[in-house]
Amino acid sequence: MGGVTSSMAAKLAFFPPNPPSYKLVADEMTGLLLLSTFPHRENVEILKLPTRKGTEVVGMYIRHPMATSTLLYSHGNAADLGQMYELFVELSIHLRVNLMGYDYSGYGQSSGKPSEQHTYADIEAVYKCLEEGYGAKQEDIILYGQSVGSGPTLDLAARLPHLRAVVLHSPILSGLRVMYPVKKSYWFDIYKNIDKIQLVDCPVLVIHGTADEVVDCSHGKQLWELSKEKYEPLWLKGGNHCDLEHHPEYIRHLKKFVLTVEKPPSQRYTGSRRRSTDQQLEKLKNQSNYAEKLRVSFDQVERSRRSVDCCLEKSRKSVDHQLERGRKSVDRIRTG
Repeated sequence: MGGVTSSMAAKLAFFPPNPPSYKLVADEMTGLLLLSTFPHRENVEILKLPTRKGTEVVGMYIRHPMATSTLLYSHGNAADLGQMYELFVELSIHLRVNLMGYDYSGYGQSSGKPSEQHTYADIEAVYKCLEEGYGAKQEDIILYGQSVGSGPTLDLAARLPHLRAVVLHSPILSGLRVMYPVKKSYWFDIYKNIDKIQLVDCPVLVIHGTADEVVDCSHGKQLWELSKEKYEPLWLKGGNHCDLEHHPEYIRHLKKFVLTVEKPPSQRYTGSRRRSTDQQLEKLKNQSNYAEKLRVSFDQVERSRRSVDCCLEKSRKSVDHQLERGRKSVDRIRTG
């Protein structure tokens, strides 16, 4: 049954457009690769990258002149680069980031057949290209996973401790959990994000539509709860599985997130960390107020003690004086 269930999950997880929305062509003047449906852009490069599984994936790199971050985008299960092209260009412009998108094995013009293990090899090849081909550092890379793309995104993120950040867009807890509300992870399940999210050390932003009928919003909420370093999530009211980019809040919240994670760690606070820090500051403030009250109380006790000592000293002197007068009076009587 395990093999059958795993096969079912795989079939639901992978649904490449057929036919692909684009073809690869070579520019007549430069010889550079282009997507057939789009003109050449100076800041866009189309690449073919070999993977350790023996396939070749198509990548698309968009350069932004003011970028300090690079977004590695793993798209959803029913899309390819031809359909994502305009969105990628817009995201690069609005977020001021370099952006690398790619097609999984078996998607678009990438060779091979789609599978969980192939997607892991695919994203590794793209990440390697960013490091070796474009000089990107782990600390400057933001991994972005949409729907099934959350699988390769979290698998890679769990193995990279110094990433700048992770964005999970309509993510899945696991392939099997999309179909059945299982309580534990089975060996035949795919994309066990529920087990990997806890291994991610960088800030995590989760975006999910509350009206998602493909992947219930509870998937995103549970992954956010399990994140180590939570950033304020975006639950888009009425948003479904494929329209979140059309909500104005989407780009505003995403831009705010990118600006936040581009700050030095000491200057940024995310989600629960902000609340935790505020709580700690409030606790310290209360402790400080309590200490001040104790100090005032001790001062009052000290003043009272000094007042009592002063009174006792006066009383003692008065008694001594009276005793001395009495003694002299007795001496006069004796001598008389």
